Amino acid sequence: MMSTQAGSVQDQLIADDIALRLEKLTELSVALSANRDIPQLLESILRTAKSITRADGGTLYGVTPDGRHLSFDISINDTLQMYQGGKSGNAIDIAPLALFREDGEPNLDAVAAYAANTRKSVNIADVYSAASFNFSGMRRFDDQFKYHSQSFLTVPMQDHEGELVGVLQLINARHGDSGEVQPFTETDQRFIEALASQAAIAITNQLLIVRLETLFESFIKLINMGIDEKSAHTGRHCEHVPELAMLLAKAAHETKQGPLASFSMTDKDRRELWTAGLLHDCGKIATPVHIVEKSTKLEAIYDRVHTVDTRIEIMKRDAEIKLLRQQLALGANPDAAQLGALEQAYRGELAALDDDRAAVRLANVGSEGMAPELQERIPKIALRQWRGPDGAAQPLLSADEVTNLLVRAGTLNGKDREIINNHIVVTIKMLESLPWPKHLQRVPEYAGGHHEKMDGKGYPKGLRGDQMSIPARIMAIADIFEALTANDRPYKRGNTLSEALQILGGFRERNHIDPDLFDVFVRSKAYLPYAQQFMNQSQIDEVDESRIPGYVP
Repeated sequence: MMSTQAGSVQDQLIADDIALRLEKLTELSVALSANRDIPQLLESILRTAKSITRADGGTLYGVTPDGRHLSFDISINDTLQMYQGGKSGNAIDIAPLALFREDGEPNLDAVAAYAANTRKSVNIADVYSAASFNFSGMRRFDDQFKYHSQSFLTVPMQDHEGELVGVLQLINARHGDSGEVQPFTETDQRFIEALASQAAIAITNQLLIVRLETLFESFIKLINMGIDEKSAHTGRHCEHVPELAMLLAKAAHETKQGPLASFSMTDKDRRELWTAGLLHDCGKIATPVHIVEKSTKLEAIYDRVHTVDTRIEIMKRDAEIKLLRQQLALGANPDAAQLGALEQAYRGELAALDDDRAAVRLANVGSEGMAPELQERIPKIALRQWRGPDGAAQPLLSADEVTNLLVRAGTLNGKDREIINNHIVVTIKMLESLPWPKHLQRVPEYAGGHHEKMDGKGYPKGLRGDQMSIPARIMAIADIFEALTANDRPYKRGNTLSEALQILGGFRERNHIDPDLFDVFVRSKAYLPYAQQFMNQSQIDEVDESRIPGYVP
């Protein structure tokens, strides 16, 4: 009777122990599926394995990228109070373990390398009695730290396709009651093999996610590299806009009063906005380079102002020929007064032509706003006549050239503007064609909204402010401010801080940008870290906030 009761108690203890181990294994499974922090993941695996087997120490090896070595990722020993690798911040100063010998054959001498190469678990009751493996490194460790290694359990970690992910090694299993070192049991081994299998799949999944994210980020860089090869300043614009957008988003997130007090962004939200910022002009990869890089109003494949120069030179030569003919017509003994009058008229014509050429060249340069008197003068200059190769008289400036020279701001005419504006349509098409994961689904919206305006007069969809998300409105301000301050544009100089904020204030007064975000942008000085990092020192001037339109200090 007593024997039966003792057996029942023992059976119950074993059952309870197995149930506890299963509970820990289940908890680890849940943690593995939720954890994306790989160092934390590795630590959870090792600590759970130690707990399940009551091991005094353990090491988790990873596989080096070349697949030829095992690296020491994390090592823990309770007796020695040793904690290296993982989340500890303490580096493991141990050379990687070679998986192959110098002759190329698998290394089967070291127990961890044996388990990795054979994909078999190794359970050793007493390493000092084992002759199958080389434990010289372990013995040196014991001598150095006055430790005694005894029982070893080494289990390979391989994923569902049989690929080696790592090796889990446990040292010195302890008895649950006495704490004495004992061999790892078969039950220990089966639990750790099950744990290693789950852990390998979890690690593989997380590494796959990391690799996919790295691939995606590289894909973004690839697009921007293509844009940069076409237009270096556009490539830099795509890099700078997300920097500025994140500064404004941070300032809006930290706002505790006003209409934006309830606005907040998680890390995932920020990543989404950052991605949108990087891709907001990806459609420009399809925009003709002579439009993207149009540095003057007459530039097409080349700057046509040089053609106008040639016409004027022809006109000056014609004026000289006319003078010489008139002088010949006066005969052998010309009147000095007549000669002087002809010379004066000739000089006056040359000066007028040079003056007109200077006006054309000035008009050809893009600016924030063309002077009204210059706008009036260009059509008059166009009416001048010159004779082409066929001898027929024709206007000095063609209708197309006049149209280009009369562009009030910048260098793009109406047709150019339509072409370059189409980049946002292409951007949206490109981004909407991608199968975005849930946490990045709004990237097309954010990236595609940076040319929309609060009054609904933007493009391409003509959205009003109430139809746009706050991150999309953030993108609009970041895009404008970067363009205003950029010092690498071929068609304009970079504005100073005070100039850029005054121009941006004009956008706010015309209801083109979000007034609340504009207020936060100025009040928080979110522009200042950006200026210090990306603007020339000469552009960073003192900002008088009282002079910024639409802003009340």
